[in-house]
Amino acid sequence: MAVRPILIIPDARLRAVADPIIEVDDEIKSLAKDMLDTMYDAPGIGLAAPQIGVMKRIVVMDLAGEGEPAAPLVMINPEITAFGEQMQVTEEGCLSIPELYYEVERPNEVTVKYTDLDGQDVVKEAEGKLAVCIQHELDHLDGVLYIDYLSRLKRDRVIKKFEKQAKRAAG
Repeated sequence: MAVRPILIIPDARLRAVADPIIEVDDEIKSLAKDMLDTMYDAPGIGLAAPQIGVMKRIVVMDLAGEGEPAAPLVMINPEITAFGEQMQVTEEGCLSIPELYYEVERPNEVTVKYTDLDGQDVVKEAEGKLAVCIQHELDHLDGVLYIDYLSRLKRDRVIKKFEKQAKRAAG
């Protein structure tokens, strides 16, 4: 059980494409546990391995509401196989872009194929908040951030803000 540091933009690793996981072994199970601990500690509802500097195709999420029992979901080598036609606009945030929230338009429904921690192949249909979370986290595996869906002006403003903070911190 370990809470790992979360990378913040403009860290270049957040723009890298993660590698497929060959085998669900003890190392991957331990990584999933650390990722869940880190996500709950943040607190957040989703986390992708590249956000903690591990370039592997694994994401975790838990959309349980306050007072509800934890409902952790671990997806290994996830892939969206279908998108619904209906779009929705929701406010998104990201642990790697702290304290900023913007409205993003995404499909309201997705079908995702992944491997679970038992090595079983799973196909899951999701809609609403879960569909948005899946799309957001899977984007991380390909080096895409939710701010990439914003206008160029807004995106550039966000990136400049964090570049300044990074320079001051390194100062």
